Amino acid sequence: MSWLITGGCGFVGTNLADSLLSQGEEVVVLDNLSRVGSRENLNWLRSRHGEDWRFAELDTRDADAIANIVKETKPDAIAQLAGQVAMTTSVSNPRLDFEVNALGTLNILEAVRLHSPTTVVMFSSTNKVYGSLENLQYEETQTRYILPEYPRGLDESLQLDGYSPYGCSKLTADQYVRDYYRIYGIPTVVFRHSSMYGGRQFATYDQGWIGWFCQKALEMKNPNAEPFTISGNGKQVRDVLYTDDLIEVYFAALKHIKISAGQIYNIGGGLNNSLSLLELFKILEKMTDSSLRFNPLNWRRGDQKVFIANISKAEKEIQWKPQFTKIEGLRKMLSWSRELGYSS
Repeated sequence: MSWLITGGCGFVGTNLADSLLSQGEEVVVLDNLSRVGSRENLNWLRSRHGEDWRFAELDTRDADAIANIVKETKPDAIAQLAGQVAMTTSVSNPRLDFEVNALGTLNILEAVRLHSPTTVVMFSSTNKVYGSLENLQYEETQTRYILPEYPRGLDESLQLDGYSPYGCSKLTADQYVRDYYRIYGIPTVVFRHSSMYGGRQFATYDQGWIGWFCQKALEMKNPNAEPFTISGNGKQVRDVLYTDDLIEVYFAALKHIKISAGQIYNIGGGLNNSLSLLELFKILEKMTDSSLRFNPLNWRRGDQKVFIANISKAEKEIQWKPQFTKIEGLRKMLSWSRELGYSS
């Protein structure tokens, strides 16, 4: 099969491209190389796969360029992974955030509608389309917040509420992707991702929190290392999904496209792979034999106290579920952090 991966030098796109190329698939990677680590990922893909694939340095905001490459390649599948993913950037530059996330996605959909209407379009959305979830009823333990009314996590019927510029731009794209199936019959699939992490992720303070705290845990081996900061009290909870499991959901949806077309799936590690920041820190302390020292800051506005994806719809309809436990994934993430030069 032939694939076009937008944002293909980001951490998810790189892993997806690597897997596809290893399987002998035809792959075109599209990226504007603006994000930290994207050029390193491009070079890594070239070192592993030579010239048996195509790279195009393009921006999804360029409607003509996107139309031309879709018209030329007519791929069997597009993974729309290009996006502005930092909440802080969306607040400081909402126009950029909208143009990248909403307009960029619309450009892809229009290119497919006009030039390749049988192409499957799979979109990387986010749990932030559900807003702050501040109206839910929480309970508090020593290490985490819990949602007693949602013992299996939060499913796709949850009320939508963009709340932040980032949430609004992704929600706009999310709904456009869905409606291009309902109105035009384009086979589209939306994945509302929870927290994801893994190799080839170049984590920073405001994106890739698992990787960021893995780096901090390794730095804390140095007794002179400065304490880091966190937002809130550390009891906020997410379900985490390792990259190898993450890319499998794209394969599963494509395999079951007669069922998945037009559908939306909450995708994450699920209840068994949920953890709070405090729980993460305890695990990392044991794995690195370090003591994590941090200072709490005020809560980020709109931050969800708990988001755990109920993944039962994906399990039932596309036969997908995570295989890596959070412990296995964290060990691998620490290895990647060491590879980046963070030493223990």
